[in-house]
Amino acid sequence: RVGSDDLGRELLEFLEQITAGTRLDGPARIEKFLQTEQAADRFEQEAKVLKQMLQSDAAFYVVDARDPVLAKHRDELVVLGSCGVPLLPLLNFVSDPAANEAIWRDALARTGLHAVICFDTVAPQRDGEKLLYEKLATVLDAHRNTLRRLIASHERDALQRHKAALTNLAELLIDVAACQVSTDIEPASALVEAVTDLNRRVREHEQACVNTVLTLYSFLPDDLKADQLPLTDGHWQDDLFDPETLQIMGIKLGSGAAAGAAAGFGLDLMVGGMSLGAATAIGALAGGGWQTLRHYGKRILSTVSGQRTLRVDDAIIRLLAMRQLQLIHALENRGHAAVEPVEFGNDRQQTLWETGLPAPLRRTRANPGWSGLYGRAAGDSSRFIAIEELSEILEKHS
Repeated sequence: RVGSDDLGRELLEFLEQITAGTRLDGPARIEKFLQTEQAADRFEQEAKVLKQMLQSDAAFYVVDARDPVLAKHRDELVVLGSCGVPLLPLLNFVSDPAANEAIWRDALARTGLHAVICFDTVAPQRDGEKLLYEKLATVLDAHRNTLRRLIASHERDALQRHKAALTNLAELLIDVAACQVSTDIEPASALVEAVTDLNRRVREHEQACVNTVLTLYSFLPDDLKADQLPLTDGHWQDDLFDPETLQIMGIKLGSGAAAGAAAGFGLDLMVGGMSLGAATAIGALAGGGWQTLRHYGKRILSTVSGQRTLRVDDAIIRLLAMRQLQLIHALENRGHAAVEPVEFGNDRQQTLWETGLPAPLRRTRANPGWSGLYGRAAGDSSRFIAIEELSEILEKHS
């Protein structure tokens, strides 16, 4: 903005005063103003703007669309229009319920400015920047090819950023789904410690994914806080393994021993001197026969022998995917000028993999070496193929 209400009016009156009786065009009038003492004193800030205008190929007149149209805006537009430089009004904050977009468009048209751009720096539409440069190219024909190359470059950057975020998420899911931890059932503390350690590692892995995604989109940890996306200082407020969190996200735990008391870790409980896992295993052998042994034999035998293999339940993996997809969606629809929390619903991912995990994750279950939760993951080409396939599947949900 060129100044306050009074300065805008006074500047216009001063321009008319020093050019009265002359036949100077707009730019010449501005040049004459810049040579006056007042340009270095009373109108110093305005002079800086006008001097830059004369050196520019085009200029944006940024409007807070929530503001009312005032006389000072008309005065500013008259002065800026005198520079002889293409002037494109840019209506900001148009997504705000208080925006006066129609009123502003009418006011700008009355001053001869019909080419108007809407670009919300808080919640920009995905192709908003592209539309901005395309509109600019219409008034800068000599720079059209340069602007087109700029648009193409930004589109490539956005695509690569999106792909990198999904690949990062796919690696997280592969690491968690592949993980298998063997632990003793007795003493009970050994099992509790193993479950607690696995929970911690999954949380830390998820947090590392959050940090990477925030960095990819050039956001700081405290830039994103929202009720429906409960991040505080870059950390999730809702605990990943809290059954209430699963319920809020519309995810149901599986049935039977696989569901467990630890939200998906198949935690065995001691009952009458025999672990619940051992009792279940013996019952399954008796009732299921060879079919049961063929499918679950290794797990059942390890349970009977006092060993338990822990792995993360499908429900937790789905929750990880949903939370990270929501984070990516939020960052891609949040401008860096935003100061208020992002608010959006989470129902867009409610149906994610309800019928079962996708094929890459099912294959991962049988390859514990692919997990990086307890050290370096195996550099198996099959793991990288699974990550790539899973990234493509996640793309359909993003």
